[in-house]
Amino acid sequence: MAKNNSIAMKLAVCFFVLLAAVLAGLCAGSQWLSPFRLASDFFTEGTSLDERIVLYVRLPRVFASLLAGSALAVAGAVIQAVLSNPLAAPNIIGVNSGAGFFSVICMALFPQAVRMVPAAAFIGALTAVMTVYLIARKTGASRMTIVLTGVGISSLFNAATDAVTVIYPDALPSAAAFKAGGVSGVNTADLFPAWIFIAAGIILALMLSHDLDVLSLGEKTAVSLGLNADRTRFAALAAAAVLAGASVSFSGLIGFVGLVVPHISRKIAGSSENTKVIPLCAVIGASFLVICDVLSRTLFSPYELPLGIVVSFIGVPFFLWLLIRKKEIRHNA
Repeated sequence: MAKNNSIAMKLAVCFFVLLAAVLAGLCAGSQWLSPFRLASDFFTEGTSLDERIVLYVRLPRVFASLLAGSALAVAGAVIQAVLSNPLAAPNIIGVNSGAGFFSVICMALFPQAVRMVPAAAFIGALTAVMTVYLIARKTGASRMTIVLTGVGISSLFNAATDAVTVIYPDALPSAAAFKAGGVSGVNTADLFPAWIFIAAGIILALMLSHDLDVLSLGEKTAVSLGLNADRTRFAALAAAAVLAGASVSFSGLIGFVGLVVPHISRKIAGSSENTKVIPLCAVIGASFLVICDVLSRTLFSPYELPLGIVVSFIGVPFFLWLLIRKKEIRHNA
């Protein structure tokens, strides 16, 4: 009971941080908008300039950051659980790149079918993650081999994306922005139906969290407890693909959220249990990306950095630190 109270308290604190991040996302930018002034504007007749800025510029990008952050963080936690590899993440093992390639293909071949992009991104993400999983399953690959395999698949999909943008230059006019990743210019129409996919993916991940904990005990133990290991893995990877694909469809190739946030969540939870980590990932991932978006538009104001670059500045050192730490632990052992 005490442990449940502890995790509930930590989750409540994370929600408070999330609310603070959302408020900062609505107020911060090239021009600071006072929250008190915004509140008074919303209760007066007419639509002021500040209200239009919040409603049509900042609110959509805050909502997009919330969705993308939650989706990528939960996808990362699920992939790490299935592959039993703390270095795995949607961008590192090629899931984001696969989703990005299929998104670009959809934009090139069916430019009018905007609603098909999330579905195409899901197919690409699922293709990438299942390829890595099947290679790992077939070869009994080590954790580092899985990461290197993912890096190779990611490079292949990135090269294919570059080829498509060269052959169909009108398919993706803002190719550089898509690759860097960001939510600048996102409107509410861009988030439909992606938010439905993300909601469904997070719910599925939460439903599978207990089974993933059982799976972490080892396949033989999990099977002896009545768990269908293959079905659980496929369902979990499908959920991760839905989340990563839907996120990529409107935010581009934002990396490292799915690596950094699960580790933070495990540290805060004081446990590796997915029943605790996945809910924390959803909340912390949303807060993390909103905060990064605020930094992207305020650090060099009035200039704005792409969101993906800010996340990479945080994620790359974290990834290198994880590699060094794992090597030191292995050496000491």
